[in-house]
Amino acid sequence: MKIFRHHEGLSDDVKGGVIVLGNFDGFHKGHQAVVGRAWKLAREREMSLSVLVVEPHPRRFFNPAQEDFRLTSFRSKAHLLEDFGVDRLFVLPFNNDLAQMPAQDFVTEILLKNLGIKHIFAGYDYHFGAGRGGNAQTLQDMSLEQKFDVTIVEKIMEGDHIYSSTNIRDSLRAGDVRTAADQLGHWWHVEGHVLRGDQRGRTINFPTANLSMTDYIKPKRGVYAVRVIIDGPESGAESGADSEKLKGVWHGVANMGNRPTFGKDDLMLEAHIFDFDTDIYGRPIRVEFVDYIRPEQKFDGLDSLREQIEKDCLIAKKILSDSQNQRAAIPIPRAQGFL
Repeated sequence: MKIFRHHEGLSDDVKGGVIVLGNFDGFHKGHQAVVGRAWKLAREREMSLSVLVVEPHPRRFFNPAQEDFRLTSFRSKAHLLEDFGVDRLFVLPFNNDLAQMPAQDFVTEILLKNLGIKHIFAGYDYHFGAGRGGNAQTLQDMSLEQKFDVTIVEKIMEGDHIYSSTNIRDSLRAGDVRTAADQLGHWWHVEGHVLRGDQRGRTINFPTANLSMTDYIKPKRGVYAVRVIIDGPESGAESGADSEKLKGVWHGVANMGNRPTFGKDDLMLEAHIFDFDTDIYGRPIRVEFVDYIRPEQKFDGLDSLREQIEKDCLIAKKILSDSQNQRAAIPIPRAQGFL
């Protein structure tokens, strides 16, 4: 998948095709239905499939002081879209100019003139343009005037349940990562580069890979059974046979919290990977949340902390050994029945 952070001056081979509009925070099953149907049409007509998003999220732009709410970082979103079969991702900077652009200009100038789009997909609740003045009806009305095709995907339900990022956030704040995963269609996860912490875990034989939670929604604090995905080293990083051996899915246990035993007040995700003793500082990893084990608590010393972590590890290993917890990454549209 190619990522474009501009929409002007594009070559003809980049323009055209099918595009899906939305924010896709979390890329849950409702989002997958919209993109999946666009994927099906694009493949049938032998056209490219693009997705257009804006960064930062408009909620963050208009209210920068609000609590972190995002289910996915941009990095995670890009990975999910690529795995789903998207060919191009257009990322528009959400600034004053874009925020004040009339909805009709957004369509005619950006989508039609600069991107040359032939078919637009959007969800029933998609809004765009100054003051959120554009919506699904705007796209349908303009399609008749401007001679482009548009498909509006109605709400995606499972029984009486609607898939929504808001519901998933509520589940995570309650520590119910299993319900969140059912709504997402994949494990909720945090991606980032491993940070160098205080290294206290090494002193009790439980070293951890630490990730920042900046910009992510904060799930319920506590201990979780997790899967840790390690990919190959990034471009320019050291590689080799030893590095290749680290690639894959590892099981572990993670603490999400402030580490009250050590008097800390910053929020950190600390993942202990089972049967793993390699230095991966600075390496990108993904920590997938499989189940909640217990609340975070303060211990009276390292011995009691170590004893509790040993118990947590046994519980996590049992949870992760269950075949039902081997959920793979998000399936491609073909696997979801779009073809």
